[in-house]
Amino acid sequence: MPFSRAVIASIGMITMVSAVLADLVIPDLAAQHAFNAGWPPHAKFHDAQYMVMTVLLGLIGLVLAVRQGRNMRARLLCAAAILATPWLGMFGALLFPGTATYDPEFADRTVFVLGLHGQVFMALVLVVALLGAAAAAWRMPDDSAARL
Repeated sequence: MPFSRAVIASIGMITMVSAVLADLVIPDLAAQHAFNAGWPPHAKFHDAQYMVMTVLLGLIGLVLAVRQGRNMRARLLCAAAILATPWLGMFGALLFPGTATYDPEFADRTVFVLGLHGQVFMALVLVVALLGAAAAAWRMPDDSAARL
């Protein structure tokens, strides 16, 4: 499997499971999201919406990346764009007034990597990986489907 296809497929799987794990399954993180007693029902609705959306976007990106056939380059580029959407959304969300990467009551349990909130750091790494994979896919010949 070429580099770009492997990276994009891997990020598809990460995208499918990461929000569900972080917001619903891992107890310490879920307490800050789906099970946060301080969140009103409407906020929990949007968290659930985000979890479902990332599962669907991850699945679409994964299928585009692993499916055999023609137009592999176009499908990989499309998959990379789809998979970048929820991760880029984290950066866009920070531009809105009153948003934060964590609630103040969880400040002592928040993980930072190189000065960035852990989720934002992960988003940055995955977006950079998708850019690299998209650049590699862009250089693939148009008839690449015949070799895959």
